[in-house]
Amino acid sequence: MGAKILFNIVQVLVVMLCSPLVKGVLDRFKERVQSKKGPSIFQPYRDIWKLFHKDEVVSDESSWIFRFTPYVVFVAPIFVTLLIPVLTDYPLFFAFMGDMLAGGSILALAGFFATLAAIDTGNPYGPMGASRTRMVGFLAEPVFMIVFFTVSFVAGSTIPYIVQQAWITPLANFFEPAHVLVMLAFLMLIIAENGRIPVDNPSGHFELAMIDESKALEYSGRGAALMKWGGCMKFFVLLCIFLNVLVTPWGLADGASIGGLLLAIPLILLKILVFLVVLVAIESSLAKLRLFRIPEFMGAAFVTSVVAVVVQLIEM
Repeated sequence: MGAKILFNIVQVLVVMLCSPLVKGVLDRFKERVQSKKGPSIFQPYRDIWKLFHKDEVVSDESSWIFRFTPYVVFVAPIFVTLLIPVLTDYPLFFAFMGDMLAGGSILALAGFFATLAAIDTGNPYGPMGASRTRMVGFLAEPVFMIVFFTVSFVAGSTIPYIVQQAWITPLANFFEPAHVLVMLAFLMLIIAENGRIPVDNPSGHFELAMIDESKALEYSGRGAALMKWGGCMKFFVLLCIFLNVLVTPWGLADGASIGGLLLAIPLILLKILVFLVVLVAIESSLAKLRLFRIPEFMGAAFVTSVVAVVVQLIEM
């Protein structure tokens, strides 16, 4: 039990320390594809460090929600990290405290508080972006539920560790139509939930066009640092769910040894690096959708997930 608690702590540290690096590598890849020099892959660390050392300015119109939200956004991905396989393919100490729906609910709670905080300051641009964020979230949450219910049909459970073993073992299950469709739907969710192209442009800072970035528009100093860091961790956690649970367990530690756990860290980062290349190719091949075409994108994700359910029921 003590070893599993230690391994959980290591997983949390990996998510906290490596998530800004993943964000930096993704930004650098995109800039290089566009024939730009781009910032260093360590720029997110510098930004977070700089923000922690700046003064924090809080609007007089804001309430406790505005001050409390950065901590919720920062802590929510850490709670989800305790429930999912980040470095090991066997359950750790807190693995059965919640299932995949619980993890999605925790992340949704953080998004809900971020939306309230954007409205709380009285800035007209915050509520505008918050309403768009809730529109995307309203369309994404049913897809999350359908995806989770689909994988539970196969595994008989929504616990990530059990789903992982049942869904992609044996290897032939990986090429089943339902599995491929679920992976495609979840990939579209990752793009939407993290404000990536074609749903949103994370590098754009025009207030009238902001969606995901608008949630942290009014934050400065420590609050802005926590919001930025929490966003990086959320992206990292979603990648771990996608890659380690739905795609492949390759690179995960399969033994209760500290050596195997430490070896899993570079292997998981390598797997994420490969995915980032694919994500950059997708973003570089598409243009940002107009606002009223985003429901079409999310509708396609929903239809894909529903078809996965139908196919799985037929196969059963």
